[in-house]
Amino acid sequence: MSRRKELIALVIGDFLAISGAWFLYYWVRFYSGLFLVGTVDFFEVFKGSFIVYSFWLVAFIFFGLYRAWYIRPIFDEVVTVMKTLAFGTLAFMIVTLWDPFNPREYAPIRNDPRVLGVLYFCCVSFLVVSVRLLIRYIQRRFLEAGIGMRPALIVGETAKAQQLASNLWKAKRLGYHVLGYINTNGISEQSSKYSELARLGSYQEIETVIENKKVKEVLIALDSGEHDRLLDLLGRLSSQNVGIKIVPDLYDIISGQARTREIFGFPLIDINPELMRPWEEAAKRLLDIVVSFVILVVGLPVWILVGLLVKVTSSGPAIYSQERVGKFGKTFRIYKFRSMTADAEKGVPQWAQKNDPRVTPLGKFLRRTHLDEVPQILNVLKGDMSLVGPRPEREFFVKQLSEEIPYYQRRLKVRPGITGLFQAMVYKYDESMDDVRKKLKYDLMYIESMSFRLDIKILLRTFYMIFKRRD
Repeated sequence: MSRRKELIALVIGDFLAISGAWFLYYWVRFYSGLFLVGTVDFFEVFKGSFIVYSFWLVAFIFFGLYRAWYIRPIFDEVVTVMKTLAFGTLAFMIVTLWDPFNPREYAPIRNDPRVLGVLYFCCVSFLVVSVRLLIRYIQRRFLEAGIGMRPALIVGETAKAQQLASNLWKAKRLGYHVLGYINTNGISEQSSKYSELARLGSYQEIETVIENKKVKEVLIALDSGEHDRLLDLLGRLSSQNVGIKIVPDLYDIISGQARTREIFGFPLIDINPELMRPWEEAAKRLLDIVVSFVILVVGLPVWILVGLLVKVTSSGPAIYSQERVGKFGKTFRIYKFRSMTADAEKGVPQWAQKNDPRVTPLGKFLRRTHLDEVPQILNVLKGDMSLVGPRPEREFFVKQLSEEIPYYQRRLKVRPGITGLFQAMVYKYDESMDDVRKKLKYDLMYIESMSFRLDIKILLRTFYMIFKRRD
């Protein structure tokens, strides 16, 4: 089952389960004889079912219930579903008191929102979990039949690659279709003992193999002592939109350095897992949109005035745009109020300098107050950037730094931001490659610790740094 078909099945299944639970709830409440005796307007209940489904659809997206299923065991998914339904039902009870008809003539205990909430929770949890388990069962049977498996590439020494491929073949329910392997020891010959597993290319060709074979998962089978090779490999794979798993060494497991994704199937360490929990990602994006919209609308007269001042105090456009590299290496145009002369960057890109002669008098004020960054709000609303994240770099510097610094492209796993951990702590423009290297350490620390709470702290710290007007 492809990812698209899986998503369609889940959405349709949840719709049927949630709608069915809504009608079941009213049948039990009014016609079973256990609660109230009477009739309800079927058309009103029918309309209410769409409102209720819309609420749950948002909640399920918010809590990550439409993400790919293979990133977690089925039991974990059931627990997440139950927690989502519990929180959602509680919210419904608080907002609506769970009684839109409010029949005063009945006994209070039968009209108690808590009792009715538990009733609805039992109905919706039973149906939603049952439908999801049915979908997962069908999906697993498809995988066991070899349908819907994800193309996978093994990287490692030949014997280990063969052993891993054999284990994955026995555990088809994990969903990996091993296309072949890439040998890391540089030996081009292939022993007939392992001829059943295709050798797809050399280590130097890994990016080409991933692209040509449309690989979705890379499974790494290296010894734990091969630290340099592993670091180089992870750096090269950071720019690829693939899942990365490592087969843990026994020492790694015993020493507690490995937290495996699978125990009852086959142990695999998840590398570059979800950087933020689904609800945090949703909250982060919502914060981006709300804050950006408020800043843009409330400060619109000021931004128009700043644009006019830029235009009349120096020749050239008021808004300066430049191509930058964003998430997954996708380029976009970033916007700023122009703070330099119109011809400041002819030819090879140049670093900003302290007391840069290219900066206009007004530009010095804009940079000191960081008002030149305000037009990037448009990039945030478009989705190219976030309020918080690593600062986007020019492609010229990205290529240069990717060759010099292992794991540099890890920065491209997230949306770039108007501000970041480096800006919140240091807040200065890049003046040299050393500044970029220093900034990279902060960026990687941010990525490894990403959370909605950290974003709030960085935003508050950034405002504090701006008001201090530190140069």
